[in-house]
Amino acid sequence: MKKNVGNTDRWIRIVLGIALLSLIVFLSGGIRWIGLIGLVPLLTGIFNYCPIYSLLKISTNKDK
Repeated sequence: MKKNVGNTDRWIRIVLGIALLSLIVFLSGGIRWIGLIGLVPLLTGIFNYCPIYSLLKISTNKDK
């Protein structure tokens, strides 16, 4: 797996993922599980790899 997520992109994804996951705590009822969507940006930020970027041949990673 080649890294295709740059540093700035990575931190934005991690913060966004944590914010979305926090919805599980702050919302009530069935809608709170929408916060699980936060796993996607969180994990892509942690692993520095985005499968969609790979399919579209995009890379925000400046390290070659």
